[in-house]
Amino acid sequence: MHQYTYSCPLRWSDADAYGHINNAQFLSYMEEARTRMFQEVIATSEEDRRQNAFVVSRTTIDYRAPLFYGPEAVDVLVRVVKASAATFELAYAIQHGERLYVEATTKIVAYNLDSGSPRRLSDAERAFVARYTNL
Repeated sequence: MHQYTYSCPLRWSDADAYGHINNAQFLSYMEEARTRMFQEVIATSEEDRRQNAFVVSRTTIDYRAPLFYGPEAVDVLVRVVKASAATFELAYAIQHGERLYVEATTKIVAYNLDSGSPRRLSDAERAFVARYTNL
């Protein structure tokens, strides 16, 4: 099983008045990692992107430790933990070194925005997902 790792810089604007990274920012960190991970299977034309989209249907986040603003980036580790014909679930760990700040999951649905309905994963998408899973 492989995992995707994105080194995410922390921005001053991500922090609250106490220097903690705001809890909503973790969703942005996960989105950025997921988007970068999927660049190779995201369609290039607008029409293809609309017909071969991915949408988030569920996210759960467990906050393990407060993250304070600082110059060091955090790593967002992403792997696939479940997959079916039209959906897959990503698991995330946001950490710096051995210090774990967040564990989370996101359920992703393959979706056709033009028809407004779920679709099946393509062969290329299934192969891509399989590279990041131990199923």
